[in-house]
Amino acid sequence: MTKRRFPRPAELAPLLKFKTPTLNFKKRRLESALTLWDLRTIAKRRTPKAPFDYCDGSAEAEISLARARQAFEDVEFQPSILRDVSQVSTSWDVLGSPVAFPVGIAPTGFTRMMQSDGEDAGASMAAKWGVPFTLSTMGTRSIEHVQQVAPEGRNWFQLYMWKDRERSMELVERAAQAGVDTLMVTVDVPVAGARLRDKRNGFSIPPALTMGTVLNALPRPWWWFDFLTTDPLEFASLSSWQGTVGELLDHMFDPTVTYEDLAWIKKQWKGKLVVKGVQGLEDSKKLATMGVDGIVLSNHGGRQLDRAPIPFHLLPSVVKEVGKDVEVHVDTGIMSGADIVAAIAMGARFTMVGRAYLYGLMAGGTQGVDRMFHILTEQMTRTMRLLGVASLEELEPGHVTQLRRLLPRV
Repeated sequence: MTKRRFPRPAELAPLLKFKTPTLNFKKRRLESALTLWDLRTIAKRRTPKAPFDYCDGSAEAEISLARARQAFEDVEFQPSILRDVSQVSTSWDVLGSPVAFPVGIAPTGFTRMMQSDGEDAGASMAAKWGVPFTLSTMGTRSIEHVQQVAPEGRNWFQLYMWKDRERSMELVERAAQAGVDTLMVTVDVPVAGARLRDKRNGFSIPPALTMGTVLNALPRPWWWFDFLTTDPLEFASLSSWQGTVGELLDHMFDPTVTYEDLAWIKKQWKGKLVVKGVQGLEDSKKLATMGVDGIVLSNHGGRQLDRAPIPFHLLPSVVKEVGKDVEVHVDTGIMSGADIVAAIAMGARFTMVGRAYLYGLMAGGTQGVDRMFHILTEQMTRTMRLLGVASLEELEPGHVTQLRRLLPRV
């Protein structure tokens, strides 16, 4: 039989060390988030339905987004053992300049609608973590404002070609004058995708106070307090808009844009030129022959064509064909640092996150974006160590097996 005794006080003392409670509720809330999915849960709890769904949702049946995320979940890593990974380097050059990590903030629209810190939080935290921030044409701060907020940061500008070409080029000129060194042209938006959550929610700019939005806002008074007591929305590309999101997008997007328009922009722009929204091998090859500096394999976060190609699955073939001539970047579906490691191993030079950034923003403003970067980079370095690699240059396709659930029928 087990012999028992009374524990001595000296033995109990080490077990009775209680953690000092954190009185800062925001800090405690964010420290409880261990994954980006945790940040999403907090964001959903704190944000009214219409702006949260605008960020969280995608087009039509939302199949493209689900498949993109599933593609990363279907990665099988192939680790090496007995490697010295006491020191891990996560930095290298992207478009000719160093980044501390191969991940940056993707362009997002209506950002201050999610949380009042908006682009200020994204630009300042990207600068802190040594990675690029991309301001969207549909962003809610001006190009000049972002440069003032993060003068030491690496700030890019994303362009939609409007039907009004002169207005488009005014934005390009403003970006150049503000010191932006990289222009990202998005090419997968001839028309707006059918974002059904926004239609059902009646999402508009500015938000409309209906009985539904009032009832939804009652448990989230802090969001309305932030929205009503901070600066009115200021768009990167236009001063104001009264109408629905769909009407604004249809006003701005141009279904007549062609390769000739892209070549025209390239002649005007003296800095680095990146084309976002590439979804096929032939287009990748054509862009490489045009001499662009980078392409982003992206289906717009699943927000345009539903059932679009999965960017992560395109990586191997595109890198093999054009990787020596043009940098290949990727976005859509990234929800962990392991996803970033997998993309780099498959040949991507750089990755971007949009929803992950907005989940952090909605969860806790500037501190929430900081937490998002902390989670991503910690996951990335840990994954590299467990794979047995000490630098990004050591990552290679042999470290990743892309398991496929969907195969074309012969």
